[in-house]
Amino acid sequence: MKLALELLGCFFILASLLTLVKSTNWWIRILDFPRVQVALLGTLVLGGYGYLFGYELLTQKIFAGLLVLAIVNELVHVHKFTPFVRVQALRSRIKAPKNSFGIMISNVRMSNTNYDRFLKVVKENDPDLLLINEPNQRWADAISELDDRYPYCIKEPLENTYGMMLYSKFKLIDSEVRYLVEEGIPSFYTLIELPSGKKFDLFTVHPQPPHLHKDTDTREAELLTVAKMAKDSPYASIVIGDLNDVAWSYTTNLFRKLSGLLDPRIGRGFYNTYNAFVPFFRYSLDHIFYDPAFRLIRMKRLPFFGSDHFPMFVRLNYEPLEAYEHHVPEPNQEEQEDAEELLNNLEVDIPATASPNTLQKKADGKG
Repeated sequence: MKLALELLGCFFILASLLTLVKSTNWWIRILDFPRVQVALLGTLVLGGYGYLFGYELLTQKIFAGLLVLAIVNELVHVHKFTPFVRVQALRSRIKAPKNSFGIMISNVRMSNTNYDRFLKVVKENDPDLLLINEPNQRWADAISELDDRYPYCIKEPLENTYGMMLYSKFKLIDSEVRYLVEEGIPSFYTLIELPSGKKFDLFTVHPQPPHLHKDTDTREAELLTVAKMAKDSPYASIVIGDLNDVAWSYTTNLFRKLSGLLDPRIGRGFYNTYNAFVPFFRYSLDHIFYDPAFRLIRMKRLPFFGSDHFPMFVRLNYEPLEAYEHHVPEPNQEEQEDAEELLNNLEVDIPATASPNTLQKKADGKG
């Protein structure tokens, strides 16, 4: 028992401290995900070992100290997503908002065939903007009735689990399907016009996750490319999608600072969306980031419908005159250099927001 606890403790120490290494190696970056689990299990090992064997010897004290350090390191990264921290994204104070809209994002899981259950969730929440990740042509055909509900859309169904479809009740202008970093991994750009005539731009992403023989350099490059485009846009921006990265990672924090966008989960909760089948191992992979010109009305995780992801829903209101009330962290010099290095390593060209020119094609809109 003693040896087993020591081995477990050493594993948690190593898993935590390795995340401090700035590397895109998949076996390091995948350790960004289970910070809550490492902190919880590490605390159980710390308490159990102390209760059974004590910490009287020097080696035991060193073991306990390193384990405490690992636990603290994990908690430092995730504590922002608890109610003990001030919220970053402020709520709307307008009782009858005129420029409000609902966004739903959902990774439907390409192999999932619960089309009717998914459509039921969509109809119950009635989002104005609906982003679907992982649809193939079979999914596109099965939910084609949404074409009657949404007059505008961008569709790129694929058979590689990286298909994407966007449905909108609002007019889409200058829509583009972009392949920014990798062939076969699309993202969308579009300018959206609200019924009032106000406009904002929308970016959708779904980069690859870290896994065996797949490091995260392309994921980081795509997210940081979109961050720079959102920052440089003359319009208020929203970025949504399955980022295949957790909200508390260095890359996602760097993305937020470079883009100047808000994360409505900070100070409110984790809103974990993956894995819907394994309650203990759930992470916040599906994200909605938005400009300070927007105010939050409500946010919720939607019910399970058969996918390994839960859908997310956010209702926002466009209130640009109140944007200054938000506190938006900015990247320091070191973070700026890290971002440039990641982009330069892959020689990524950042297209202009209004006229992108990198691995792209024009999207078909209806209306």
